[in-house]
This record gives sequence, structure tokens and C-alpha cells, in this order.
Amino acid sequence: MAFSGPKCRVVVTGMGAITPVGLNVEEYWRNLLAGKSGAGAITYFDASAYDTKFACEVKGFDPMKYMDRKLSQRTDLFTQFALGATEMAMKDSGLNLEKEDRERIGVVVGSGIGGMWTYHKQQETVWQSGGPHQISPFFIPMMISDIAPGRISMRYGLKGPNYATTSACATSSHAIGDSFMLIQRGDADVMITGGAEGAICPMGIGGFNAMKALSTRNDAPEKASRPFDKDRDGFVMGEGSGILILEELGRALKRGAKIYAELAGLGFTADAHHITEPAPGGEGAVRSMRQAIRDAEMLPEDVDYINTHGTSTPVGDKSETAAIKTVFGERAYKMAVNSTKSMIGHLLGAAGAAEAIATIMSIYENKVHPTINLETPDPECDLNYIPNTARDWKINVAISNTFGFGGHNASLLFRKYQA
Repeated sequence: MAFSGPKCRVVVTGMGAITPVGLNVEEYWRNLLAGKSGAGAITYFDASAYDTKFACEVKGFDPMKYMDRKLSQRTDLFTQFALGATEMAMKDSGLNLEKEDRERIGVVVGSGIGGMWTYHKQQETVWQSGGPHQISPFFIPMMISDIAPGRISMRYGLKGPNYATTSACATSSHAIGDSFMLIQRGDADVMITGGAEGAICPMGIGGFNAMKALSTRNDAPEKASRPFDKDRDGFVMGEGSGILILEELGRALKRGAKIYAELAGLGFTADAHHITEPAPGGEGAVRSMRQAIRDAEMLPEDVDYINTHGTSTPVGDKSETAAIKTVFGERAYKMAVNSTKSMIGHLLGAAGAAEAIATIMSIYENKVHPTINLETPDPECDLNYIPNTARDWKINVAISNTFGFGGHNASLLFRKYQA
């Protein structure tokens, strides 16, 4: 995946997050360190007939903080999350758009599913009204995944590269990787990138239940997401948005920007194996991590920490553990390895960006959050997953993994910024 031309360095200068455990990056990070679970009974609809009756919902989100009522009525929840997280990231970055060339600023923000709530509500309208003529003219513009980056570009007048990525759980890692390459190619100086998802709805929960992918631990939702634990039984649905501001290093330094970390390498691969199950031994994940390390011109022994895909599924966690051992050998047992999903659930297309933020904060503060609910070790998952309590950990280099249905693998390598 390495770009063959001369490489510029790309750094992270702003972040925004709306998650089940925090409505901004600071709150999100502090609750991750505290081991707080975002899981609880579903409140968005009556889930009593569903096999899974809980999820990691975003609590207390008010779209009116980020848009007027008219816009809120014409945007799906996932776009509202994206606009909110982008506003935070832009403020955090300190970018003064009055002094910027907006043709050199782009937006790549993905969603795995897009406007699921909009689709659900408009389908109900058809059923209840008895015909198609009651469908809103805003139905399609509210539903399609690419409307989030479109809305962001319109809000800020940004005319650089603009599109959405969709690759299931790997969506926003692909968005971040694409943005990285666009800057390296010289097609943009600054990229707003990440992902957003809002699919905790009847068809979202029902669909994943039909696949037997979700945990059904309804008696203890906060204990349901338990990556690498012997008693794991599926993932927990989450929602929200994570947005990063990526910037070419030279211009970031010139304007005196705060630099959280450097994005130094990426690996994109495919399993070409099965629509939902990973390749045996995590073969695709192995190549993804190795590509990211090679792209950064580093060695496996340079990596200190891995933020895993870690979904809490029986096959997935075992496969990722095997992949880490293959890539890192004995060093695998000396690294910090954890799963953000143990607390925020699986944000689907937004997972990669939300977890990249956790990875970056770990580098920035030399701390790793716990993997909660790790109570009964799985003999096949025997790495240091930072069980239940945060740890201080010196981190210079970290990898964030995301692997999606369809066999999509993405690994992002971040490192502590050094001049």
C-alpha cells in the first residue's frame, strides 16, 4: 500500500468524538481509562421481541448544539453525529478557515450503513399511508452514506477531495488511510476524516440478530462486550462518530498547531475467504499489520501497543490474537493489547475512527485503557489485554486494527511525534 513517490509526513492536529461513553474527546478518553461501559437497555424502540434487547447508545446528544432545527430535520442521525464531531475537531485543530485555501482542504468520512433510521421511518410511512407518494423528497439525500462528507464540505466551504468510504467495520480506517494518501500525493494539505454510524434501529438490531452476531446477554448488558474472554458470545452494537484532522507536517508546524501524533503507515488487505469469518489464522490481518509497519519503514519490534478490532466474537478474537502472534512472535507477549469495543460496543463504520482516537490518546498520554469484562481467560487468547484496569505504558508506536465483513482489513500505524 506504500505510495511510491516522495513522502511528506502527516500528523493529527485535531479530534472530535461522539460516543456511548462521552460526547467529546476528553470525556470519552477519561471514561475509557475508568473502564466505563456504555451498554444498556435499548431506549430508541421497543426491543422486547428481539433476541438482543440492549446496545451502546449515545446518551444526551443534542443536535441543536451543532445545527439549526431545519437542518436537524433534514439529516439522519449518523450525519448529525458526523457534523457534531467535525465541529469539535475543527475547533480543536485551531484552523482559521479565513486564512486557508479551502480548495486544499478535503473531507473523507465514511459510514458502513448510512441512514438506517431514515430508511426505517420512510418505510413505515409507506406502509401506514398505503402508498409511495408520502415519501419525503429528503429521503434519499438523508439516507446515502456520502451525504455526511457532503454536508461537512458545505458547512465549511471545503472544495478539496470529498467522498465517503464503505467497507463495513473497516470503513473509517479506510477513510483515514485514503486521507493520508491524498495528502502524501499532494492533492490536499488538510483532510477532515473519520466515520459516523447510527444504526441502533429495528432493522439494524434485527439484522445482526438474524446473523447470530450480537451478544444476547440481556440480564447484564454492561458485561456483554467481553473481548478475548472465554465466555464471549457476540458483539454489542454501538453508535457515534470519530473525526480526525490530518495535516501535512510542515504547514502544521508553520501555523503552530498542536500535534497529537503522526500517522506513519497503513496496511489495506483482503481475506478473499468468507463474507463474515476471518481467514484462518488471521492471514489477512497478518498482511495488513505487516504492510502498515513496512509503510512506516519500521520493524515489528518497534511497535509498543495494538488497539485491536476485538469485537467479542468467538472466532474473531481468536483469529486476531493468532495474527498478532504471527507478526510479532515473542514480542506479542510484551506489548499492550486492548479492545475499546469492550466499553463502547461496535460502532460499525465509525469504529476505526473512534478507536484511532483512543490509540492516539494512548500515545499522547502514555496510558492504555483496559479491556473490561475480561474475567475468564480464553486459553487461545493469551496476550496482555490490559484486563479491567488502565495502565501507564510508554508508547512510541501503536497500531489500530479494523476488520470488516467481506474480508476487508485495515491497519493504521501511529507514532509519537518527533521533530
